[in-house]
Amino acid sequence: MASSSSVQRLVFFNTSLSRRLRKDSSKGPSSLIFLPFLLAFATPFLIFFHSSSAPKLNNNIIPSDDRTRFHAKPFLDLPNLKYPHSITQVSERGTHIRTDDHDHESPPNKTTADLGSQESAGVTEPASPVLFGGNTGGDLQRDQWRKKAVKIDPTGSMEKKDDVFHDRRRFIKEYSEMNGTLKIFWYPHKRNDPFANVLVSVDSDPGGNYASESYFKKSLLGSHFLTDDPSEADLFYLPFSIASLRHDKRIGVHGIKDFVKNYVRNISRDYPYWNRTGGADHFYVACHSVGRSATEKAVEVKLNAIQVVCSSSYFLQGYIAHKDASIPQIWPRKGKPPVRLPSQRKNLAFYAGAMNSRVRKALVEHWEHDTNILVHRSRLKTPYSEALLGSKYCIHAKGFEVNTARIGDALYYGCVPVILADHYDLPYADILNWNRFSVIVAAVDIPFLKEILQKISFDEYLKLQNHVMKVQKHFQWHHSPVDFDAFYMVMFELWLRRSHVRLPIF
Repeated sequence: MASSSSVQRLVFFNTSLSRRLRKDSSKGPSSLIFLPFLLAFATPFLIFFHSSSAPKLNNNIIPSDDRTRFHAKPFLDLPNLKYPHSITQVSERGTHIRTDDHDHESPPNKTTADLGSQESAGVTEPASPVLFGGNTGGDLQRDQWRKKAVKIDPTGSMEKKDDVFHDRRRFIKEYSEMNGTLKIFWYPHKRNDPFANVLVSVDSDPGGNYASESYFKKSLLGSHFLTDDPSEADLFYLPFSIASLRHDKRIGVHGIKDFVKNYVRNISRDYPYWNRTGGADHFYVACHSVGRSATEKAVEVKLNAIQVVCSSSYFLQGYIAHKDASIPQIWPRKGKPPVRLPSQRKNLAFYAGAMNSRVRKALVEHWEHDTNILVHRSRLKTPYSEALLGSKYCIHAKGFEVNTARIGDALYYGCVPVILADHYDLPYADILNWNRFSVIVAAVDIPFLKEILQKISFDEYLKLQNHVMKVQKHFQWHHSPVDFDAFYMVMFELWLRRSHVRLPIF
């Protein structure tokens, strides 16, 4: 496979050749007679020459067939498995409907967590030179860079190689800086505004399948990140709620696009902040799947603003990885997460949900009658929480969108997530190494799911499950935010995406 530099040289060569021949064509049409032959000869020659000198891929990457496939480096060494390597993604669009039963228990009594105190002796792999990066598609160059390097703590101690963070120390350092300096300006709206239900934060604790959107707004309103002085703001918050717009009879699903377009037009007319950057330092938050189409009539929002969304699929046009950010879809539960020892989890894997995607249908067709992988095509008659507590692995299979609340469900109940959602830009992927606490499986490998999971030794499973317990705090919302919970993690994602160009306000 030719390197990117090879392709650039090839394009430059062919472009230069074409320009020269077009120039010569002014002398007569006969000078163009050799153009097809020259281009046909030069193209394969340059591809062969440069590909022969291109760097080779990591040998540990699962080999692909003649189609190029970018695949995350497997966390576990499974040398005896044979995988098909074609990759096909079909997006089923629509509104995701929650089908699972949920228990409601009382909130964790956890206060501020000191991540730095969790470090222990061992070896750590350094983060990518760029902190951004990490999704279910993988990054081959980053994986190669990490594999070759071992970072020693200058104080003499060494971090664990299998830390859940890409770079714990860098995260702690930047998190502290973010907590002390990040400022956000919230476009003001009064409670008597005709659309206060859409633009103003709710007073009560949010609930339901799309609560993350409302929890973020509620948490931001009471946080120290807000500023009334736009001149010191790093980011500007567009406070419209997609979920509220969807339920507002004056707007509805079909009126959301016009509302967003008119809202941006109004703030760009009444305030100078949008126009000075084209919206690059603005952001909005949406968890409902209709949020990804909300900006279709406001293209500058989609292209420039930071979209913090649950439906974070980089297969779709509306989402731009690294500019936009993924917020976890979490069904709020009150209470300290229940604990079930790994040895007491008797089921290999569990899934239950509606059959609203090809991935889910394939999952059920292959494993519905298996005794180790418990797969259900509809709502459970038994408690949903007990099924999660009784399983080692809990399957998140994409529905209409790549996201559901099942990852948050699995983590809350201490179950290792198995992610069947190609092209899912996972929440906090810039920060957390998902290979340390989940198993990511391509949809095409569903027929091999049982073999994949059974190849994971019990010791390796214990490591995964232990890491699940460590990351639980990052996937929980609280009435009042606590350090390192979902609110602060999303704020850190925004911190990473803040503009470094500060323009004066005229």
